[in-house]
Amino acid sequence: MAVAVVRDLRSHRPLASPEELEAFETDVLAGLVLARSAAGLTDGTIRGELSNLEQIRDWFGRPLWEMDPPDADAYFGRVLRGAPSGTRLARAAALSLYFEFLELRHKVELHAMTGRVVECPIDEMNRPRGRKDARLRIPPTEAEVDTLFAGWAQELASCRKFAPMARNYAAARLMADVGIRVNEARHLDLADIRWDLGRFGKLHVRVGKGARGSGPRERMVPLISGADRALRWYVRDVWGQFGDDPARHGAPLYPSERAAGTGCRSRVGYDTLRAGLAEATAKHLPSWAGRLTPHVLRHFCASQLYLNGMDLISIQEMYGHAWVATTMRYVHVHRSRIEDAWIAGQQRAAARWEGLI
Repeated sequence: MAVAVVRDLRSHRPLASPEELEAFETDVLAGLVLARSAAGLTDGTIRGELSNLEQIRDWFGRPLWEMDPPDADAYFGRVLRGAPSGTRLARAAALSLYFEFLELRHKVELHAMTGRVVECPIDEMNRPRGRKDARLRIPPTEAEVDTLFAGWAQELASCRKFAPMARNYAAARLMADVGIRVNEARHLDLADIRWDLGRFGKLHVRVGKGARGSGPRERMVPLISGADRALRWYVRDVWGQFGDDPARHGAPLYPSERAAGTGCRSRVGYDTLRAGLAEATAKHLPSWAGRLTPHVLRHFCASQLYLNGMDLISIQEMYGHAWVATTMRYVHVHRSRIEDAWIAGQQRAAARWEGLI
């Protein structure tokens, strides 16, 4: 009996047309979006990943699966040579994610259509190094922050628009007192103040920053450091001037000046609170003009809590950090482990010399 020759039909299958490849590229991106959504990532995180991929694609001019290591070398070594570390890391992470998705979901299909074997162009030789948060933030001193808020409070007595300025003042005061983020502050509702909880009352932070794009993480923040008094003043004397209904569900703690179509107030914008702090800093603490941001106030709060004796684990819980190592980067100014070790070494050396004498 003769043995028949069996031929692999895949070797004779024609490669995909440009139109088919274009449609396939669109389907891959759509599938990546759906997969990341299924993993529970927020829309903002997914949009950020897609934006990075689109910018790399615009530079490359061809489907990203055609990128080889020399192409990645040229992009990160020349095009992004002077870009911030965070930008380089975000682009590299998005590109690696894209190729990981291709390998897991479309490796066989892509090989059949193009003849290419999926291989990520980012390797250990060209992978960007560094950290997204490598920049060192040194907060102002307690005296400087007191000077800022004292001048700001005095300005409230004669400003043209009292309610908006008092709102910006109260929000910045809250950031400095309990260390919440500006985006967390603007998403607070009036009902999120729980005066009945704890010794001073607590804030229900519903839109806390999630770890690794996992979405908002809720936490309770105690109104310590005088935050309860400042917040009571704001609610009693300022909030009502915006004209919203305090009994309305979802009434924002920091309303916008503009009313929505229903007559209710919307939330103040992220940029409005930042601009209010920047303007007050330029007037009342000019040495910090252009440098004092809401996040620097967050570093200031953590440093003051640590300096006043609060342990790192308590600060970690209050700030909503997943790892205590993150919290340690906020209190770097007042940690004295190196100085303490140097003093202890000097004392040991002095003791040895006394023994010799």
